[in-house]
Amino acid sequence: MEFKIVQKVGKKHQLYLIDKAADLSQIQELNDTERAFCTNAFKNDQTSITINQYNRFVFIYLLKNKKTDWQTAEALRRAAAEFAATINKQKLDEVTITNFASLEGAAYIAAESMALATYQFVKYRSDAQKHLNTLKSIFFSKQSITVAEVNRLTATISAIYKARTLVNEPLNYLSAAQLAKEIASLGKEAGFKVTTLQKAQIEKEKMGGILAVNRGSIQPPTFTIMEYKPARALNKKPIVLVGKGIVYDTGGLSLKPTPASMDRMKSDMSGAALVSGAMYAAAKMKLPLHLIALVPATDNRPGENAYVPGDIITMYSGATVEVLNTDAEGRLVLADALHWAKRYKPELVVDFATLTGAASVAVGEHGIVCMGTAEEAQKQAFRDSGFRQYERLVEYPLWEEYGEMIKSEFADLKNIGGPSGGAITAGKFLEYFTDYPWMHFDIAGVSFATAKKGYIPSGGTAYGMRMLLDFLVNYKKQ
Repeated sequence: MEFKIVQKVGKKHQLYLIDKAADLSQIQELNDTERAFCTNAFKNDQTSITINQYNRFVFIYLLKNKKTDWQTAEALRRAAAEFAATINKQKLDEVTITNFASLEGAAYIAAESMALATYQFVKYRSDAQKHLNTLKSIFFSKQSITVAEVNRLTATISAIYKARTLVNEPLNYLSAAQLAKEIASLGKEAGFKVTTLQKAQIEKEKMGGILAVNRGSIQPPTFTIMEYKPARALNKKPIVLVGKGIVYDTGGLSLKPTPASMDRMKSDMSGAALVSGAMYAAAKMKLPLHLIALVPATDNRPGENAYVPGDIITMYSGATVEVLNTDAEGRLVLADALHWAKRYKPELVVDFATLTGAASVAVGEHGIVCMGTAEEAQKQAFRDSGFRQYERLVEYPLWEEYGEMIKSEFADLKNIGGPSGGAITAGKFLEYFTDYPWMHFDIAGVSFATAKKGYIPSGGTAYGMRMLLDFLVNYKKQ
């Protein structure tokens, strides 16, 4: 998707954002009859108007203030997604946005939503050309957006597209080894360093969590390390991002029930896609932050030598874990990565993972379950970013009683905590392997959509990346 500021608004398709009916007088493309039509529509509580002038379309959106700016912004996103649907249905290839509204960043918000709504994954369709969306370019009148905003928008949309595509790729293409190669390509394109540990190196490091999960697979695991370090970083100690990279999850010998339970399990590496995309965007935006990202990757299968319930494994940290459910594998690979992060003496560590069905049941597709030990100011910054981007957060507690639920008679820990509090006991398990400020984001309910809804496509969503990037863009050292 191309984004560009134009010095003069052309004669092609236009989108105008306005606050009140009186603003219609500034839209030169409208005649008196069309202005009267719009004014009457506004009186009838219609806020989105499409006018087909045959040689061009004129789209108009009247912003109505909601209780909060973030709700007003989300209403604009939803309207912009509808405009994008019309643009693509009508086979239009460009639109110019002019903002006369008072909402800060309104043109940015509208363009972002239109671009997000236009994403498609048609790589494997033989009839792809017949179904391709046509919107390729979004232009802005010069007063509607800044150059810095255009640069941020370009990097963000490109990163989200790449992350969504990674999630949508099937296992017969995207093995753990291929995921590492894809991340290396992102690093080469955006300008950050990528190092991948292969199975022999993982074995040498004694990363017992990753190796246990990988035992049932004929495909080797990988552990990928990304680093972006600008010359003048705001943070003396790095911020570390960790993403769960289970490229497919059968549940192992604790096999997931059927039907439909495995249909979306290619998306179990959504956390890996998200943090890789965030590194790409941060490097493209040249954020003044030292960032490191870690992706432990493998598939989880019930192969001949698969780990079994009752096994006791020794983690990278040296802690022992009694495995009671091989479908609770994500926390095992993440735990090794979280222990690895200690070597950087990080300022903050955040992990993203499709970790528990419990999180999905709790908040569904409307938000992210989070928890952690970060300072309250950092937690509030994440919450603020979540509201601004409408990728909202629900914080769960990490009370010590949840720690009691994962104690084992035979090892230091067990990998499940019982039938209740599943999202929290999973987070409590991860906390055991941290000794730094840390936040955990369980994206199980939002990482993959079974149907298109507004600017959220069917398939991989990259939900949470805009929140994370907003946090990083606005990051202030505590």
